[in-house]
Amino acid sequence: MTRDVINDLRQMLLIRRLEERLLTLRAEGLIAGSVHPCIGQEAVPVAFAPLLRARDQVIATYRGHGWATVLGIPLVPLIAEVLGRQGGINGGRAGSALLSDPLRGFIGQNGIVGAGLPIANGVAMALNFEDAGGVAIVSFGDGATNEGAAHEAIVFAVARNLPVLFVCENNYWSEMTPIADIVPTQLHIRAAAYGLRSLVVDGSDVGNVRDKAKDALTDVREKKGPCFLEVRVPRLGGHYSGDIEHYRSQRDKEFHANLDPIARLMEDLLASKALSPANALALEESINEELSDAFESALRSPLATIDAAPTYDEELVSLNPLPKNGPRKTLREAINLALRQELAERPNVVLFGEDIALPGGTFGVTKGLRRKYGDRVFDTPIAESAILGAALGASICGMRPIVEIMWSDFLLVALDQLVNQAANVRYVSDGAQSAPMVVRTQQGITPGSSAQHSQSLEALLAHIPGLKVGMPSTPSDAFQMLKAAVADPDPVIIIESRAQYALEGHVDMSSPTESVGGARLVRQGADVLLVSWGSMMTQTLQAADSLADLGISAGVLDLRWIVPLDRAALEAAAEAHSRRVVVAHEANLRGGFGSEVITCLVEAGVLDAGGGAMRVGWPDTRIPAAPSLQEQLMPAARDIAESAILLMNKLSVSSGSGSSVMRRQTTLDGFL
Repeated sequence: MTRDVINDLRQMLLIRRLEERLLTLRAEGLIAGSVHPCIGQEAVPVAFAPLLRARDQVIATYRGHGWATVLGIPLVPLIAEVLGRQGGINGGRAGSALLSDPLRGFIGQNGIVGAGLPIANGVAMALNFEDAGGVAIVSFGDGATNEGAAHEAIVFAVARNLPVLFVCENNYWSEMTPIADIVPTQLHIRAAAYGLRSLVVDGSDVGNVRDKAKDALTDVREKKGPCFLEVRVPRLGGHYSGDIEHYRSQRDKEFHANLDPIARLMEDLLASKALSPANALALEESINEELSDAFESALRSPLATIDAAPTYDEELVSLNPLPKNGPRKTLREAINLALRQELAERPNVVLFGEDIALPGGTFGVTKGLRRKYGDRVFDTPIAESAILGAALGASICGMRPIVEIMWSDFLLVALDQLVNQAANVRYVSDGAQSAPMVVRTQQGITPGSSAQHSQSLEALLAHIPGLKVGMPSTPSDAFQMLKAAVADPDPVIIIESRAQYALEGHVDMSSPTESVGGARLVRQGADVLLVSWGSMMTQTLQAADSLADLGISAGVLDLRWIVPLDRAALEAAAEAHSRRVVVAHEANLRGGFGSEVITCLVEAGVLDAGGGAMRVGWPDTRIPAAPSLQEQLMPAARDIAESAILLMNKLSVSSGSGSSVMRRQTTLDGFL
């Protein structure tokens, strides 16, 4: 027993001295950015270390170097990562705050307060799915307990009875504000109100922490549900490396200093003569020597370079042709068929979201899937952060989750889990992790839809490196693109149009699965190219028909995927259509993806030498509910055709080629 306690002391001292040296290097300018040390909180990861099993997985906050150390990340790559060196465990892409090492059960640190809790639920789901034991342990600070994502995560974990241990390392300070000034009750008592077992322990005593941790882990392992463990730890330094703590009183600092877990354990060992002063000194010298060697080696490593950075580009393969015969299905039915196939063929696929199981989805897309595939299809609380976080955690751990966010507008309440979390996984982990998750949602304007249930958000999502975005316009593509998304190793968002759910078309259910990406030229022309995607394809094709009646040969390119954008197909199509391009989308014009399409063509030189482009979209206003107002503002086939004629007029006049197109424009009213 004495040997174990001395080993606890050694581990805590190693973490303490590691953090102190990192702070010194930060002060010397050898580390870029902030360092958030866990000084004073060392007893928590050290207490857990001998209790962890092979299948257990850990998520920590940005203050997680102690967890990284006890999980076995070697000192040199850990230090090199913080220093931004090539030898870093994540190639310098994670830095101090986002360290990860999945091979050692360390899903990683998280720089967004409270964001790790929803992800831990997904990790726990994957552990349950494997049925090989294992607990998801997520550590977070007291301030995180005020985040909405944290509350959603606890609700979700209780609802699903997940093997999660929520470990709150309460250092009494919510960054620079006392937690007592914000929360009028004790944190473990507040957590207990959600219906899970909740414990509290003094984090200054590593033995007590271990006893409580063992108790909590036993319950979780025995499938008694998630557990909340509040560990009260001292804060022995600033919130981060540059924090001068001007807001703290001397009395508060002294109070915390008296709770130092290392000083307490050292004092007990010396008093009991389990450790002699000479052995204590030798222990310190051994740790200092180990750290000196590690820091020296890490500092010799060259600075990280971009050469080996993981990318999201992939070579596009040939698309399956649009079927011209075979069974006809609505777009809604095609999506349902794709989901059925994926659930049948991939045992690691799960499908979940709000009202998608028993009710079959708000729009009936998932009807019958729960009855066929049981608990692999389930309903969740109304908690978008928890839904997306669970999908992310499950995908990191080997599952292929497909989640539905009922309206794209609702993505905005949980955007952190896509932008700051899922999009980062492959890059920040230096390719060691990936997140093969699919998010299905729908968007667009329909009669009566309001400004909170009608926005088109594809440009916002397309702006985020690491996310892939597809927008099908036919039942065939809805089927094919969803299957491609499930097969992809990265997060994919499929945006459907509820206005098109009843649209019918042929679907070939036996064709090979495509890869993500690829535009399709659905109509060949010569005079002008009309480019669109998703819901606007119907209007675009109608515009092409109207232009043909006027003697104008318009081609139509369906981008299908806006990320990755099929630039080769776009450039070739523009070249083949006299370098005249009209881009139409339902989203408002300012900052819409149409601007990106045109810019790509300009940068490629396609729109030089007499070419030109115009955009068609919703005006830069909010979306009214009244159908009559919507009708006046909604971009339509007429707007697309008129833009094409105006573009051809402008180019014809500027080139001095006559006014035949202008004469055609006067007859437009007869055709639209």
